[in-house]
Amino acid sequence: MKEPIFTGANVAIVTPFTENGINLPKLGELIEFQIKNGINAITICGTTGESSTLTHEEHCQAIEYCVKKVAGRVPVIAGTGSNDTEYALCLSKYAEEVGVNGLLMTTPYYNKTSQYGLVKSFTYLADRLNTPIILYNVPSRTGIGFKAETYLELSKHPMINGIKEASGDFSLIANTLSLCGDELNIWSGNDDNTVAMMALGAKGVISVAANIIPGAVAKMCRLFFEGKVRESAAMQIELFELMNALFIEVNPIPVKTAVALMGMDNGLMRLPLCEMQPKNVEILKKAMVNAGIKLA
Repeated sequence: MKEPIFTGANVAIVTPFTENGINLPKLGELIEFQIKNGINAITICGTTGESSTLTHEEHCQAIEYCVKKVAGRVPVIAGTGSNDTEYALCLSKYAEEVGVNGLLMTTPYYNKTSQYGLVKSFTYLADRLNTPIILYNVPSRTGIGFKAETYLELSKHPMINGIKEASGDFSLIANTLSLCGDELNIWSGNDDNTVAMMALGAKGVISVAANIIPGAVAKMCRLFFEGKVRESAAMQIELFELMNALFIEVNPIPVKTAVALMGMDNGLMRLPLCEMQPKNVEILKKAMVNAGIKLA
């Protein structure tokens, strides 16, 4: 049995930018907001953190700053995946050196690979690291997804702790859990799938919505694990409008807009991401107000 790196709600935190780099003081404020409101873990430099636009220096800077700022209060997971396996190893080794609790690695994008290539690539990485790895399955972005049999093969490696599943494929999830049992932890990668996935055996969620409602996402998970499944499911349904609005445009455009609407400056978005369309901003505002969020 593999102990999960975390249980409950993990925020895929946004990265606040200036015109010249990362606004570290603002990142610190966002981290404190998360911890104050009961988040169970923080993922830095994930997709929601616009990791693909970060320079190597910025990527390392953000990871190190997050680890130091959190100071052991909750687990920190660093996004270190790449379509270049050697670069993923380079980033992962740095994250390991500064003390992260886990590594989040997406499937290789654009050049992609075969299922056999996924096994070879992630085994190569796991053999060279001493920090637990969470595999990230998001085929809508990368163009390639894991099969259950591939998960089974990778679950045999002691450093591969689990998977962030954002495929929305519940047959794949059920098949994976059936094959891998306790040798592969699973977390929801889609906010609106969280309770359903926990019902199948997921340990929680790596959440976009938690950027603006960390307390609610953490409570929804906590209620489930306390056996209050109906209450947890009711929260999932109650928050559906907001969770849907946070994906009305490409993530993280809506959530960074939402953070700003709450009065927490999180800076610019980097091209090709750009400002949200006005009509969609109004939809987002309505969903936020309906969820009880006070706008600045």
